[in-house]
Amino acid sequence: MSAGSRHLRLLHLHSSFSPGGKELRAAKLMNAFGRGIDHTIISAEPGAYGAASAVDRAISVTFPDDFPPLQGRPFPRRLQALAKAMRGHDLVLTYNWGAMDAVMAHTLFGKAFTLPPLVHHEDGFNEDEAQRLKPARNWYRRIALAQAQGLIVPSQRLEAIALHDWQQPRRMVHRIANGVPVFTYGGKVRPDALPRLTKRPGELWLGTLAGLRAVKNLPRMVRAFAGLPEPWQLVILGEGPQRADIRAEADRLGVIDRVHLPGFAADPARALGLFDLFALSSDSEQFPISVVEAMAAGLAVASPRVGDVAAMVAAPNVPYLSDPSDDAGLANAIARLAADPAARKTIGAANRARAETEYDEAAMVAAYARVYAGAMGRRQFP
Repeated sequence: MSAGSRHLRLLHLHSSFSPGGKELRAAKLMNAFGRGIDHTIISAEPGAYGAASAVDRAISVTFPDDFPPLQGRPFPRRLQALAKAMRGHDLVLTYNWGAMDAVMAHTLFGKAFTLPPLVHHEDGFNEDEAQRLKPARNWYRRIALAQAQGLIVPSQRLEAIALHDWQQPRRMVHRIANGVPVFTYGGKVRPDALPRLTKRPGELWLGTLAGLRAVKNLPRMVRAFAGLPEPWQLVILGEGPQRADIRAEADRLGVIDRVHLPGFAADPARALGLFDLFALSSDSEQFPISVVEAMAAGLAVASPRVGDVAAMVAAPNVPYLSDPSDDAGLANAIARLAADPAARKTIGAANRARAETEYDEAAMVAAYARVYAGAMGRRQFP
């Protein structure tokens, strides 16, 4: 507990705080932990704070602009500056490769500056490591994580990587499945529930929730959708730098009038209620929250077999997963489900049932609280 304050002070160091799976989960946890905590959020990507809109206004949160940059050459002077900036907090939470220099700074200078405990979170990889991990980064992670009090991962694959490639001790690695408030999904939704798009009578929506980034490979989604008949529309909910590439691919294929990018969905439960089928097109995922949300909404899922997706979905959904590099296989899975409303209903019901038993938000929040409490030597958190 910091001097002169009854509130815990948490420092969040993100690779980006633009709206995405890990960022929205972090916001959800902040809301769940409630008042009594002062949160400071830093993004390695300047100005990338779009997920702030998901933090409840009652939560104490600041976004200082004078924190040392999280990205740059890992020279001792810069790492020392990062370490000094961590002082005065009760717990440091770091997220993904973009914050790994801060983890290294904590390990190198933690004792000298009496730094608070640190818990690192890894949720997956960008396009530069989507196909193969970089040996130099594996080495860097092994050293940087040496003094961390915990490493949280959401997927079985990341757990294996943490234990073997990054050589982390079993006691430090915690696999916590992403969860959602399942029972807020699946209700009836007005056709104008999205702020910039209305579902017209007779339309069928193939949808996805994703940051518009290269690793999500959304032009592949456009190609997979392009062969569907006229009633089908493609709705991509998210923000990011690849918007122009997605629109260009839709224009090239002559489906620009049926491809919609209305932006970030602040309430995914409402948005997913408008979808008739959910799809994923990523080159790399671990335990995508969007798939859990689609399952909670009672949707069938077409997806590459990336990360833990095959283990996440209900058994009847597994035949509609394709090899990660098989564009034709993804298009075929989407087409088969689009043409079979009975299969979509049956698979959606099975996915919903699995989400209810395996991926409810309350269990996720409790698991994070246990790890954070343990790192701080407390019996409970906050």
